[in-house]
Amino acid sequence: MRAKPAVKRATSNFHPAKHQKEPARPPEPDSLSIRIPRDRDTAELQVGGKTVRLTNLRKIFWPDLGISKGDLIQFYADVAPVLLPHLVSRAMVMKRYPNGIAGDFFFMKRAPSPRPEWIETCSIEHASGNVIHFPVVRDLSSLLWVINLGCIDLNPWYGRCDDVDRPDYLHFDLDPVKGASWNQVVEAAKLVHDGLTRLKLPAFIKTTGSRGFHIYVPIVRGPTQKEVWKFAKEFATALASVRSDLITAEYRIAKRPQKRVLVDYNQNAWGRTLASVYSVRPQPNATVSAPITWKELEKGVQIEDFRMDNMRERIKKIGDLWAPLLAETGRAKLEAFYGASD
Repeated sequence: MRAKPAVKRATSNFHPAKHQKEPARPPEPDSLSIRIPRDRDTAELQVGGKTVRLTNLRKIFWPDLGISKGDLIQFYADVAPVLLPHLVSRAMVMKRYPNGIAGDFFFMKRAPSPRPEWIETCSIEHASGNVIHFPVVRDLSSLLWVINLGCIDLNPWYGRCDDVDRPDYLHFDLDPVKGASWNQVVEAAKLVHDGLTRLKLPAFIKTTGSRGFHIYVPIVRGPTQKEVWKFAKEFATALASVRSDLITAEYRIAKRPQKRVLVDYNQNAWGRTLASVYSVRPQPNATVSAPITWKELEKGVQIEDFRMDNMRERIKKIGDLWAPLLAETGRAKLEAFYGASD
């Protein structure tokens, strides 16, 4: 498949998206009643007119739970209606676990060759001048193809492919430092929420599926990645200065105080990724990165409350709590806080 030209880097006065006019298109109306066979190792499925070959379906990915690779693929097929809209226009960094959670993993940025001709790529030029052709999950067929490579969780860029230097949200990764309790993580999340609310910024929260929370703020595209990162850093460091007994924004591990919660702003740095919403995590309980409400946070939640075995029912009951991240309305204008030019 011929790669697309690399996306030109954005500047304060240049918006690639305004020139390329690439819409954040919705996923194709594939059949979402896909059933992954449990009685054989390989299968070829017809998905949206495309042939998807699946392999090693009976390989066990969670030994203690007996969850197979096929079970993982089935989960992603089932949650695709709410997951795909959050992935369709973003480069995907693949974190591959070919032997499940008990085996080694490795990161892969370039779309592997050979690959199906219908796999689209997002070509991004890095500061070194090197151009990397990342795969893009556009529809159900490409989602199943990526998971079949052994990707347990999904790690998309937070800038869309038509303008990778202008994010459409900023986020904070809340992670307990050694010695910090879960109650501290919850308290820190509430403080981040309170701080954003005082600034009249919308905020949405999900569990990481690992140890903490991700808090997202949908923004109007305009500020460059460096400007977004600067705002996130200033917010996190200000919060840490007020509650130094609870929160740290220190990115250097050697200098990071223990028994604190890291409000990590540096995930807004160029090229960084976070596990997407509805990602299964390579954890013993097959936990899922789940969007929750602030009321649920107040009542009390645990990472283990949201798993592969109950996430589908939760989505069926309450829908996609992450949908506001896709809306054109309700997005914050960060320029109001630092006077950035358009």
